[in-house]
Amino acid sequence: MKAFNDLADFRREEVQALLETARWLEATRQPRALEGKVLALLFLSPSLRTQASFQAAMARLGGSSFVISPQHNIHKLETRRGVIMDGDAAEHVSEAVPALCSYADAIGIRAFAPRRHLDDDVEDRDFRALVELCTVPYINMESAILHPTQSLADWKTLDELSIPGPGAKFVLSWAYHPKELPLAVPASTVAMAAQRGMDVTVLRPPDFALPERVMEKARALAESSGGSLRETTERLEALEGASVLYAKSWSSTTHYGEDERELRRGLTDWCVEESWLANARPDCRFMHCLPVRRGVVVRDEILDGPRSVVQLQARNRMWGQMAVLHRMLA
Repeated sequence: MKAFNDLADFRREEVQALLETARWLEATRQPRALEGKVLALLFLSPSLRTQASFQAAMARLGGSSFVISPQHNIHKLETRRGVIMDGDAAEHVSEAVPALCSYADAIGIRAFAPRRHLDDDVEDRDFRALVELCTVPYINMESAILHPTQSLADWKTLDELSIPGPGAKFVLSWAYHPKELPLAVPASTVAMAAQRGMDVTVLRPPDFALPERVMEKARALAESSGGSLRETTERLEALEGASVLYAKSWSSTTHYGEDERELRRGLTDWCVEESWLANARPDCRFMHCLPVRRGVVVRDEILDGPRSVVQLQARNRMWGQMAVLHRMLA
């Protein structure tokens, strides 16, 4: 494996094989599998679970890792091409990324969306420019439009909960947040659920439709796997018979790159609470990628209750990433 960039790059059978490897590593432990291997981790945007889970994954497999982040331990990096560097940045990624690759056997890169132009972010142009600089295998740790390691962990979580692919209703719901958030998690989540063959509903307010390119990709995945895809603004109807409610906020695509405070002001009732699930299955599970704002995105009654599997998702980040690293480096 030379790259782990998009779960949809892999056939469903290949994803299942990765998950088999994850389960094998969880059950047997292989503390010398990556002995002598080094993973570089470049964080151009902040992280808690991604950083900790990748470092733990390498350590459990006997390898080592190092973290580089302009926010914490180095000077500011410039990512724009053709710029005259007379500002705060002391180094360009054109020099930094190849240098990091020369010290490691693989590299993970995390870089949030610039949120300037929707087409640029949907096409992942900035991230693709970064990985063109890589001289070793790379892992997408979240880009403008993709978060494959989260989706792999979510797939594993659904398997462990015995929630089937075809036939199970999966609702991805927009949730209130005071800030404009990236599209990566919702875009990857709707694709993952469709690829798994689930009946997927995107629940969202007006002005928050996911980009058509994202929906087209998910529709194609659903068609090939026996699932379905639809979207609605009607909450109770969307959640009728649902097995999963996955909540996440994302930016408006009709006002992309703009200040959304006025647009969001009337949407504070998009905070998940038990009343949302009146028509859902009694065992409907609540999922979220974390971090999550309590009382803003979701009520404590859900997050602390039996529906919530957010900690299982977080733990499965490590096991899924161990499988990717084992396949890439062992």
